[in-house]
Amino acid sequence: MNRQQRPLSLGLCATAIGVAALLVACAGRPPAAHAPLAAARPGTLQACTDLAARAALPGTAYTSATEVPAGAVTVGGVAMSAPAHCLVQGRMNERTSPVDNQRYAVGFEMRLPVAWNGRFFYQANGGLDGVVVPAIGGIGGGGPRSSALQMGFAVISSDAGHAGSMGPRFGLDPQARLDYGYNAVAQLTPMAKNLIAKAYGRGPDRSYFGGCSNGGRHAMVAAVRSAQQYDGILAGDPGFNLPKAAVAQLYGAQQYAAVASAKTPAGQPDLQSAFTPAEMKLVADKVLQRCDALDGLADGIVSNVQACQARFDIQADVPTCAAGTRDGMCLSAPQKNALANVFVKSARNSAGQPLYSSFPFDAGVSGSNWREWKFASPPTRDAGAVGFIFTTPPLAERPQGLPFALGFDMDRDAPRIAATDGVFHESALSFMTPPDAANLGALRDRGGRMIVYHGTSDPVFSSDDTAAWYERVQAANGGDASSFARYFPVPGMNHCAGGPATDQFDMLSALVDWVEQGKAPASVTAAARGAGTPVPNAEVPANWSAQRTRPLCPYPQVATYTGGDTERASGFACKPPAP
Repeated sequence: MNRQQRPLSLGLCATAIGVAALLVACAGRPPAAHAPLAAARPGTLQACTDLAARAALPGTAYTSATEVPAGAVTVGGVAMSAPAHCLVQGRMNERTSPVDNQRYAVGFEMRLPVAWNGRFFYQANGGLDGVVVPAIGGIGGGGPRSSALQMGFAVISSDAGHAGSMGPRFGLDPQARLDYGYNAVAQLTPMAKNLIAKAYGRGPDRSYFGGCSNGGRHAMVAAVRSAQQYDGILAGDPGFNLPKAAVAQLYGAQQYAAVASAKTPAGQPDLQSAFTPAEMKLVADKVLQRCDALDGLADGIVSNVQACQARFDIQADVPTCAAGTRDGMCLSAPQKNALANVFVKSARNSAGQPLYSSFPFDAGVSGSNWREWKFASPPTRDAGAVGFIFTTPPLAERPQGLPFALGFDMDRDAPRIAATDGVFHESALSFMTPPDAANLGALRDRGGRMIVYHGTSDPVFSSDDTAAWYERVQAANGGDASSFARYFPVPGMNHCAGGPATDQFDMLSALVDWVEQGKAPASVTAAARGAGTPVPNAEVPANWSAQRTRPLCPYPQVATYTGGDTERASGFACKPPAP
């Protein structure tokens, strides 16, 4: 439901119908906004090296508790500043699986700053988890200038119940599947709050949950399953339909294989040869020609994504190659059809039933991140995840890699993500996705808040899927959920970062201000990371200011040029989209 299709307001209902009917017809009106929750109070670390004894819990083993001076913590090859803190490491629920005889445990670390802001942050990690990433706490976007830990949060990070060395084979164990999907969060949250209470002499005043990609999925799941435990939810590029998205990746591999022009050394289709970088840049350039100025300024950013999908036509707007021509200036008819099948029609079975969402055509389709997810990931990440984790029973006996992706049957195999059996009692669609995802009533009713952001050029989790989810949330709240949940598309951004985008932003501070001060984010300022910035993004166009800024706008509003400096957010305003 869009804003033009909202139900009648209460006043219009009262004039149109009787009181008895009014209660039925207007029951779906937007709920009143809750007052902000009390602000967190700062505190000081009281214990560290003896926390193993102080915070002892059944089934929890603290393997170390050490004092760490202020300095740098390296995350993903980037050094992040961190204040003096206590680092606690451990594991929960260690066991031997009766199914595969492997050892499992929920590994974790917590970083507890000496100068505490009274808040707890659950850092949900990406991919297949499996690694305890340093507990820093992401604030959103690429090349962040700060972190939750630096802001004074106590932060936890986890491997979600399995070792990364197993790869996707942990999916052979039913409990490991559940831990990965939702149970590790359920187990770790009370443990972490107990540890905080023993470290500071009291529990956290406010609790936040955040992550991107699979971490965004974790956040979406927590918004429903753990609504009573968290005051603010930050979900980035959320793969909340991850099993479906993984199946769509295999569908995409089949489309690309059909137009691949080269073979691998093993004699298989080379997916990278389906579209050259020059050919995808051609598509991006044609999208910009049709859609760039829809927001009032041709600046290399398509802000009005919805209008662009109605305007851009891959068949009409991209030149068709003559037979035998491949010079980067045109696409063949089969290439166009392959892109249309993935972007517009979406993954489907032979009956034409959609298996996942469409994707928006956007300027970021020429990026290296886009290519990696579309052409390199299906035979590696996606084939393994589908084969071992998302299908019931697991398809572990099949050849893996590209043969698995190309042999996956959308009629016979895709329904396995919704299947159960005598060993696996929950399907992937049960343990991986938020139950009743649009029902955020529990979070809303306790005064919680939720911010979701998503790059419109995300190649693996579609921002169309997230927009459709938010429309359902709106509909479930009388047509307007903005009093407690807002969705911010990030034009041009690839998966969680990168692409020709202003991808550096701080969503966490905006969320805290909303939860604790009642300051609903009317926009969030985002910056480009051009040459010379501390963590540059190589895909920022050379004709942009290296530190271009733009407002990110709550859906369905778009950043519209109003005049003035074309490189600064001050020249734009968030407005309803023009048709």
